[in-house]
Amino acid sequence: MNTILLLRHAKSAWNTSGLSDHERPLNRRGERAAKAVADHLAQRGPRPDLILCSTATRARQTLAPLIKRLGTPAPPLSLEDDLYLASEGSLLARLQALADDVATVLLVGHNDGIWQLAEALAGRGPPALLAALQEKYPTGTLTVLDFPTGPWRDLAAGSGELLAFVRPRDLTRR
Repeated sequence: MNTILLLRHAKSAWNTSGLSDHERPLNRRGERAAKAVADHLAQRGPRPDLILCSTATRARQTLAPLIKRLGTPAPPLSLEDDLYLASEGSLLARLQALADDVATVLLVGHNDGIWQLAEALAGRGPPALLAALQEKYPTGTLTVLDFPTGPWRDLAAGSGELLAFVRPRDLTRR
């Protein structure tokens, strides 16, 4: 199986005068959410073979606790300018360009592209998870999708099975 982990950056600060949108950091709530999602993913997996992350500060800060929790050696990490506010189509094209030896990829990015990509790829899965995915994609949310093994270039809309839809609030209720 090929697996895609889609992670929307956690809640960012808006009261950062003088900073561009690209430079906005996480706020305290976002930092807590990033740690909770990192703990969840490190404990329950799957472990990514490759991490693709937007160069935006808030995306990199969302990823930082997970990198620490994964230990050494950390999976290869590619910080990519093109992932900043990327559209669904751009994100899909990036995934289709993955090397075939990558079985599990984590993509850290932004809405609306992340949400639209998750909705497009999730062709099946538990009805409650599919409904939650269609309703809203909050900051810090992680989606896990499985696909039949095959070349990434064949990745297509509706071809994935939604295995998990994890919102930060789901993790703090436990």
